Amino acid sequence: MNNLTQNVQGGTSMGTVVNAIGKHLIIEFNGASNLTDHDVAESVFEKAVEAAGATLLNINLHSFKTEEMQEAGFTGVAILAESHMSIHTWPELGYAALDVFMCGDADPLLALPALEEHFKPEKTEVLLLARSPEGLEIKKTLNH
Repeated sequence: MNNLTQNVQGGTSMGTVVNAIGKHLIIEFNGASNLTDHDVAESVFEKAVEAAGATLLNINLHSFKTEEMQEAGFTGVAILAESHMSIHTWPELGYAALDVFMCGDADPLLALPALEEHFKPEKTEVLLLARSPEGLEIKKTLNH
């Protein structure tokens, strides 16, 4: 387990949710790179899903590149048996917004190193939410 995973998992509870059925990460990558090649990103998503212990059902990534554009961002989603992982990139801003939600034994925090390794953000911000019918709980925020 890396330091990032330990820091987020070791956070103190700020709410009252006891029986969370899913962990939801909201991830901001700033100063990131590799934000235009959706074909390569597909293999990165596969690696991240495997690292999290999730089951990949389908990936759909779409580039916004046109004939007039040299480079453009992309958007996409990986459909998982445990829920989903999505991304939207703005290469002109060096920014990517990711959303990783997993239930069961899958751990979305374990997907983060593969994503960071590929997109190489200068700054990562993560909000970890515990989700359940009992309510939404902010477990931890992390900036690094």
